[in-house]
Amino acid sequence: MCVTCGCSDDNNTKIVNPDTDLETEVNHNHDTPHHHTHTLADGTIITHTHNQEYSHQHSHETAKLHANIHRTTISLEQDILAKNDLVAAQNRGWFKGRNIVALNLMSSPGAGKTTLLTRTIHDLNNQLSISVIEGDQETINDAQKIQETGCKVVQINTGTGCHLDASMIERGLEKLNPPLNSLVMIENVGNLVCPALFDLGENLKVVILSVTEGEDKPIKYPHMFRASGVMILTKIDLLPYVQFDVQKCMEYAQQVNPDIKIFQVSAQTGSGLDSWYEWLSYQVISSSK
Repeated sequence: MCVTCGCSDDNNTKIVNPDTDLETEVNHNHDTPHHHTHTLADGTIITHTHNQEYSHQHSHETAKLHANIHRTTISLEQDILAKNDLVAAQNRGWFKGRNIVALNLMSSPGAGKTTLLTRTIHDLNNQLSISVIEGDQETINDAQKIQETGCKVVQINTGTGCHLDASMIERGLEKLNPPLNSLVMIENVGNLVCPALFDLGENLKVVILSVTEGEDKPIKYPHMFRASGVMILTKIDLLPYVQFDVQKCMEYAQQVNPDIKIFQVSAQTGSGLDSWYEWLSYQVISSSK
């Protein structure tokens, strides 16, 4: 179980190839579960089941109970993230060895990740080789939208999971097999919390925020904006119709992360996209030198 959000590691994660509709189930099970019994000082008997890596199967409260019983400190987050970071480091080496730039696109649901991504792929089709790993809890709807651009894409369905992790990306790359000197866009599950905590082996995290959300999102979800090297403010064509203070939003983002790079774009009108495209091209060119 994810210590951060409570999503289960034993859910049915699937990798789907939209070209063939072939589904591959990712097995998150670890060791065979076994029963475990504790007798507390007051005579209370507690019996439960866990794997060897039982930290993945328990909530915060259960973890505290174990810590009290065994008189040891158990850090679920450290255990989970350490395992993830090991695979992420392998992914990072894989990308680097092939001169591939990988970007982890994160946002809340409905911020416009997929729309921006399809517009970007369409406009840069003759300039950059782009492949996509699409993350959602269910359906292949977004992957099909990406596929319509002619882009190579695989869909990862996380089931009850609220974020992608490094092992999912590792398996997705096996199916995707992106070419050398290219760009891989990873569209994470819509969530402004947990995706920021999980290193996927990407070159950079990119947070996407739409003007239909509150300008205070950077200070309400500071870890997301602190972990991201880039913020893209989307749907700016709607600014005349919504109450959104762009300047205040940018100030909040820079307050959390003084080094964050900010783009203001509209995937509908094309406003601001040239700067975004120029930056993307520079990333790919720089990686191949």
